[in-house]
Amino acid sequence: MANKKFVEEFNVKMDISDIEQVSDYETFQNKALLDELRNKIIQNLIDNNITKTGNMDDFIKEQISKTLEGYDLTNIERSYIYNLIDNEINGYGPITELLDDKDITEIMVNGKNEVYIELDGRVVKDDSISFINDDHIIRTIQRLIQPLGRTIDTANPMVDARLIDGSRLNAVIPPLSLKGPVMTIRKFKEELANIDDFLRTGTLTPYMARFLEACVQAKLNIIICGGTGSGKTTLLNVLSSFIGPEERIITIEDAAELKLEQEHVISLETRLTNYEGEGEITIRDLVINSLRMRPDRIIVGEVRGKEAFDMLQAMNTGHSGSLTTMHANSPMDALNRLETMVLMAGMEIPIPAIREYIENAIDIVVNVQRLSDGKRKITSIAEVAGFNGDTIELKEIFAFKQTGLLDNKEVNGEFLLNDYVPAVYDKIVSQGIDTLKDIFESR
Repeated sequence: MANKKFVEEFNVKMDISDIEQVSDYETFQNKALLDELRNKIIQNLIDNNITKTGNMDDFIKEQISKTLEGYDLTNIERSYIYNLIDNEINGYGPITELLDDKDITEIMVNGKNEVYIELDGRVVKDDSISFINDDHIIRTIQRLIQPLGRTIDTANPMVDARLIDGSRLNAVIPPLSLKGPVMTIRKFKEELANIDDFLRTGTLTPYMARFLEACVQAKLNIIICGGTGSGKTTLLNVLSSFIGPEERIITIEDAAELKLEQEHVISLETRLTNYEGEGEITIRDLVINSLRMRPDRIIVGEVRGKEAFDMLQAMNTGHSGSLTTMHANSPMDALNRLETMVLMAGMEIPIPAIREYIENAIDIVVNVQRLSDGKRKITSIAEVAGFNGDTIELKEIFAFKQTGLLDNKEVNGEFLLNDYVPAVYDKIVSQGIDTLKDIFESR
C-alpha cells in the first residue's frame, strides 16, 4: 500500500490503481535497481547507527531524495522505496508487515534471503522478504529487544525474550550460530482459542471436550504432550478455562503465554542470569515457591527438567488438579521422559519408587499433534491405570486414527471412543459431576 506520508511529503499525484500496486513487488520492471537503492539507504542507516529519534520524516525524505537523484523511477517505485525505509526507521525492517499480519503465527529468519513463516499451520518460505546482510538482521533484532532493556552482541550472542505485545523472540548470532544471525518469533494471539474453536476446526469431538472439561473440574492431574508447534500451550489455556472462578491459580512459565480469564490468578515467570551470571530464577525455584502461596491449582507452562520431581511431589501432597505440558511424541513417551526428569533432579530414589510416584500423581495424559496438512488434532486421551509388571500401564479412552490422505493432501481419519470405562470416571462422579453418563454408563 502506498505510504500516505510519501504522497503528502513529495506532493505526488496517484490514483487508486497506482496505490494498490505499490506493495506488488513483482510488477516492477526495475527490481534489481530498487534492491540496489534500498540496500544503499539501509546500509547507510546501519553504518551511521541511525535509529528512531522523534520525527524522522525529514531524514527519510532527505535520504530518498539524495539516493534517488538522477534515477528515472515512477511514483509507485519511489513510494515502494519510501515504505521500506519508513519500516526501517519506524518499524522493524523487512518483517514489519509480517509482525502486523494476524494470520501469521511464527516468523523464522534463517539468513538474509531465508525467511519462513507459519500460516494456517504450514511453514512456507516467503521469497518477498529479504535482508541486505547479517548486520541488517542483527540491527532488526536489536530494535525488537531494545525497549526491553536487552542487548545482543558477541559477548551476549543469544537472547530469549517476551516482546511488548506478548510475542516470544529467540535470537542467536555468531559465534554460537555458524551460519549467521538466526531469529524466531512466535507471535502472540490477542484472540485466544476456546473449546468451541477446537470443535469447529475438528481438533476434538464433543465427547472428548466434555470429558476433558469434567477431568479439570474434578481436579484430576493432567499432562499435555506433543511436539514443537503442536498446540500444547493453546490446549493448556483452553483446559485452564474450565477451572472454577473461586479457585486460586498459580501459573509458572518461562515466558508468560497463558491468558486466564479467572480473577484469582498469580502469574510467575522465570528470570535469566544477569551480566555477572547471577540472579537466575528457574521453573523449579518457582514450583517450590508456589507451594508456599496457598494454591488451589498449579499450572506449569512446560516441564522439562529437575522441576518434574517437585511438580510430582505437589501432585502427591494434596495439590490436585495440576496441569502442565511437555515435549513427547506419545502418552507413554511422556511418562518415560517424566521418569528421566526426576532422575535429573539428583534424588537417590529407586526406579520402581519413581514409577510408583508418577503412577500416583498423574491421572490423564493428552497427546496433541500437528498433522502433515498443518491441522492440529488431539490424537490420544489416556489414563494412567496402574502397573503391568514393572511398567506403568496406560489405557486409551479416546484416539484419532489416520486412514490416509485426500487428493488435496488433507489428512483423512476418524476419532474413536474405545470400548472402555476409565477408572477416573469414578473420581469424576465422586465430585458430583454427572455430565458423562451418556458416554460411559451404557458400556
